[in-house]
Formats: sequence, structure tokens, C-alpha cells
Amino acid sequence: MVAKIRVRWPDGAICGRCFTDAVRTVGRCAQCGEERLVPGRDNLGRSLCRDCAGIDTNMTCDTCGAEAERYRGGSCVRCVIRVDLIAILKPNDPPDLRLRRLIDVLADSGRPESIHTWMRGGAAASLLAQLGERTLRLDHEAFDALPRSAAVEHLRDLLTHHHILPRLEDKYIATFERWLARRLHELEPYPQVRSSIEQFATWHHLRRLRSADADTATVTAALAARQEITEAGKFLIWLAEEHQTDPADINQAQIDQYLAEGTSTRKHIRNYLHWLNHQRPRSAHVTAPYRTAQTTPLVTQDQRIRMVRNCLTYDNVALSTRVAALIHLLWAQPLNKIARLHTDAIELRPAGMRLHLAAVSSDIPEPIARLFWTHLRAPSNQRAGNTGTHWLFPGFRAGQPVHPNTLSQRFLALGINTQRVRNTTLRTLTQQLDAHSLANLLGYDAGILAEHARRGGLVMHTYPSVLLERSRSQRTPPAAPIQG
Repeated sequence: MVAKIRVRWPDGAICGRCFTDAVRTVGRCAQCGEERLVPGRDNLGRSLCRDCAGIDTNMTCDTCGAEAERYRGGSCVRCVIRVDLIAILKPNDPPDLRLRRLIDVLADSGRPESIHTWMRGGAAASLLAQLGERTLRLDHEAFDALPRSAAVEHLRDLLTHHHILPRLEDKYIATFERWLARRLHELEPYPQVRSSIEQFATWHHLRRLRSADADTATVTAALAARQEITEAGKFLIWLAEEHQTDPADINQAQIDQYLAEGTSTRKHIRNYLHWLNHQRPRSAHVTAPYRTAQTTPLVTQDQRIRMVRNCLTYDNVALSTRVAALIHLLWAQPLNKIARLHTDAIELRPAGMRLHLAAVSSDIPEPIARLFWTHLRAPSNQRAGNTGTHWLFPGFRAGQPVHPNTLSQRFLALGINTQRVRNTTLRTLTQQLDAHSLANLLGYDAGILAEHARRGGLVMHTYPSVLLERSRSQRTPPAAPIQG
């Protein structure tokens, strides 16, 4: 705290946090019009530079000469970070251009105070010291060998995003592979179980994740794969201990007994059983029922409209949260898809803005287009390492989008229950447009939308889709007859 600064404020008082923010704020002075630090305020609450506010405290860095808060020993926080990192990382002993680049990235951050606070944390300080001592190599194998923690993954993401470490094929796939290796190690006392689970994970889940596009291989898909693999492993262990049965000899009676004795999460073995059926004769196929929701929770249309109004008027909630909430409220997009939207999902046209979610784009209504435009100009979380990202909603970690769970928690400030809102929005939209056209607009499966229409009591909800399929089949030339 720079206690000697004399700040002119309209009400004569200011809290410590606002005082610190004012000292560090760069803006245009309301009196002289220059772009400088504006720690002062005039009687109308407008920002003033030091000279116009009558502040005589020295706010010039002795090291770089920039106008900034003097953080330590007469130096600004950027110079302090650079000096500290050079001492810790020793980029010239021996010379390492990657460490020099890391110093530049951290010191030139848009929020250097946050970087300095992060560096002082015990976990981050330990990792930086290991890099400086050269006991931690700059490669993914060395980071994989460390105990998994938020600090390790944060530093890895930072190094990867700024091209100091090579980019992984996909972060969630790489995380899934590391988890799978640990899970298979736990199953080593059951060799046949381990073998079957390894094949299921490799040829079903990993192949599906790798073949999908980047927007599909999300954290949600990887977590669903984990759950199916975990439940399949539990089932096979139960089968070996209770019935001394191998995976190849499973029968339907054993499956029914297992499902009847446990919770509904056991139904997640369904995909494993269907994968297993490909290795068995049709007469020996087995299955498990879907885990279906017993109810369809909804909100009223008035409540949904009130939530939209909250997004437009709650200026105390972050703009990125309000824009993401509007995409959820108006287009019924699931949180995992919202989190991984790219900036090019919003198209700027002379006639207005359009949102690309599937094969067909849709207009962004004029009342909310201003919020989308403002967010595009200055997305959040791009000042402390996550710079230059293509994500529409960047996360705290460099190069990564916001986590769906984070969005869900932030939506609570707007009164949004995500499951209820999505069900209500889908039901409302299916009453306005047929399932096939709506699927092309939102990216949903037409069958899911038809089911929402059916639950809403819409008569002949699949009729347009049926007509479309029939017209296509009529245009398709008939196959040539088989010659005997």
C-alpha cells in the first residue's frame, strides 16, 4: 500500500481494494486527456492522472522508467518478477532459450500482480526452483512423473500454450490415458479382468475420442468413459469373485442379478456388454437397460424470461458468464459444448450477428447482440497467461477453455438451474420448429428433439422429418435388379 499518495475522491473515503486498483489503473485523464495512470478522482468521480489530481508521490519505476506503482525497492512489479525469475530459473547457467521465453511471458503478463502472487505460492515456487536447478526437464514425460496436482497442470498448460512445451494431441485424451494406466495397474491382481478392460478402453473409448473432432472430445466425454470403465471393472471383479466366471462366459442371469443388487450406476456396464457382444455369437448376446431419468424437471416460461432479463441487467456478474448463460437459455446448448465454443462461432455481418452451432447458423437477437460484441472485443481471463486463445470463453489455465462445472456454478448467480432450463428451452423450441430443422440449427440428434416434442404433447411432431426422408428416398434411383 502506497500510504503517502494524496488521492482526491468525491466522498473523501475509499476502501483498500479500490485504492489499490485505482493506483494500478491506466486510462485517459478527464482533465488533460493523456493516457496515464489515473489514481485520482475529481468531484464528479472522473479519473485523473497524478499531476491533475495533485498527487506528488513518486510513481516511476527506477529500473525501467515506466509510470507504475513502485512495488519493491523502487521497481515496478514487472521488473521485480523479471529479477526474481532470473535468480530462480538461471536461464544463462547453462543457457536455455525456453526459460528466457518463460520469463518474458510471465513478466509481460497483463496482470503481473497475479503472476507475482502465483510465484510466491509453495507449489509454484518448488516447480520453478526445480526448473532452475535442471532437476525437472522441460518435456511432458518429466511432468507426467510428478505427483498430479493443480500446480503441475497449471504450469504444464502455461508452457504448452506459449510453445515452450510441444502441444499434446488433446489435453483430455492425454489426461484420460494417464488415468487409464493407473486404473489398469490397480487391476493387475485380476489378469483376465485387466485384459478385457484394456481392450474395451482402447478399442471403444480411446478410438472414439481420437476419431472425434476437437469439440466432441471434451472433458465430459472423457469423464463418461472413465465411469463406464470403472463400472465395467467392478462388474468383472464381482463376476470373478461371486461366480468364478471369465468375461467370455457372462450370461444374462448374472447380469440381472448384479443390477438388482446394486445402485442404478451399475447400468453403465451397458456399453461394455454391447462391445463384448461383437466377440460372441448372436445367441449369446447380453445387455443391460438404459439408465433413464424418472422425471423431466422444468421451469416455467415466465421464469426463463426472468433469467434472460437477469443476463441483460445484472452488471455485477461477469460479462462472459452472462453471454454463456444467454446461449444456454436461448439455444439450449449443454455446458460442455458452450465451454468449447471458438470465437469464430460468432459471425459478424453488416446485417447483424449470427451464431454457428451446427449446420445452419441463427441470428443473434438485436437486444443481446451488444453483449456478444462487447465480449468478443475483450474476452475474460486473457491477462495472466491465457493470451491469444481462440476459445470464446477462456479458462484460468493457459490455452484451456472454461470448465463446464465452473459455468454451472457461475450460472447460479443468475438464478439458472441448467438441467431445468435446457429441458424447458428444448420443449419450447420443438413447438416452434420441426425436429429435423431444429437439429440442423442446434446440433442435437433429431430423435432427442422429437422426444422432447412428444413429451410436450405436440401432435405429429415427427411429421416434417418423415416427409423429408420420404422425399429423399423417392429421389434416390432404385437399385439395379439382381440377375439370376
